[in-house]
Amino acid sequence: MRYSAFTVIKQALTGHKDWKPAWRDPEPRSEYDVIIIGGGGHGLATAYYLAKEHGITNVAVLEKGWIGGGNVGRNTTIIRSNYLLPGNEPFYELSMKLWENLEQDFNYNAMVSQRGILNLSHSDPQQDAYARRGNAMQLAGADSVLLDKAGVEKLCPFLDFDNARFPIKGGLWQPRAGTVRHDAVAWGYARGADTRGVDIIQNCEVTGFLMENGQCLGVETSRGTIKAKKVAVAVAGSSSRVMAKAGMRLPIESHVLQAFVSEGLKPIIPGVVTFGAGHFYVSQSDKGGLVFGGDIDGYNTYAQRGNLPTVEDVCEGGMALMPMIGRARLLRMWGGVMDMSMDGSPYIDKTHVEGLYFNGGWCYGGFKATPASGWCYAHLVATGQPHPVATEYRLDRFVSGKMIDEKGVGAQPNLH
Repeated sequence: MRYSAFTVIKQALTGHKDWKPAWRDPEPRSEYDVIIIGGGGHGLATAYYLAKEHGITNVAVLEKGWIGGGNVGRNTTIIRSNYLLPGNEPFYELSMKLWENLEQDFNYNAMVSQRGILNLSHSDPQQDAYARRGNAMQLAGADSVLLDKAGVEKLCPFLDFDNARFPIKGGLWQPRAGTVRHDAVAWGYARGADTRGVDIIQNCEVTGFLMENGQCLGVETSRGTIKAKKVAVAVAGSSSRVMAKAGMRLPIESHVLQAFVSEGLKPIIPGVVTFGAGHFYVSQSDKGGLVFGGDIDGYNTYAQRGNLPTVEDVCEGGMALMPMIGRARLLRMWGGVMDMSMDGSPYIDKTHVEGLYFNGGWCYGGFKATPASGWCYAHLVATGQPHPVATEYRLDRFVSGKMIDEKGVGAQPNLH
């Protein structure tokens, strides 16, 4: 068995000759039942649930780089199900339920921490909107608590309650939300899929699709031709580039989303807190670092790096919300490439090409959706029918006029 460079380095550092990696590094076979393009969270979760729930184990996950090198390892680790619309809320609540049992399910410590999320309101209409959202959440089986100013102050006394421009009126609190160790999610799903017979093939770039009479019969890769009965694409920010190889143009734009981590500080933030008068969200890691982010960079890019104006904008939002953050030193930052759909909601659907499936357009919601995305995508690939909570995530919804516009801002990906 050939092992990756990571394995060799690990053996050298540990000195254990019999040390084995968490998953195999096999050579690709000539044919599989299912090929999944994309070795990130959604692709690995799909492979895991195909094997575990549907008994389909002749599966290959093809990853251009290395497992965990994409968006699954480049996010702010937040999980939540505080959505409003019926096309979204049941799906994300399914994801929350899967998160709650994930570590027991794949027998791996993913550091699921349900410390809650607080969405702050700064005006009476915004507080009314949160009341409506909280009611919709409860109708879908999720948990929500509407807090007034006193309730917020008791939970987060460190916020700037005297800000004349952005007064805090209250907030919507979801106690079951929280954070998860992003890398561990990829590792856990990869190990779980591998032990069930799935081939995880790294450093394998898809260069084209094998098409014949309107049917997808496999893929061309940097490691040779691989045939398959079904091909499922889940490549996040690279969706447009990969699907273009199949002759498809997607209603998606790719933007970079930056994230930041401060130096380690004493515990102060109870869970996740979001600024309601701007785009800023923050939590605190187990090591004490403040993990935060904000808006995507406004230009299209496939680079995993951002620019200074967005850094300034994010930090301005943090300062308006909690001035004490100005004393924290920034430790590191990174960028993930977001596949921004036109209405801010994702796609889990068949394409017009027989045997070719697509999962993408996750915008800001990709990480928190990982378990449900894999669950529903595996259901679609295995049965040919959409899962009941993902029936609205169709590619043709813009043609039919059935958009899922959670924020009500229309076809402006930079605002979702």
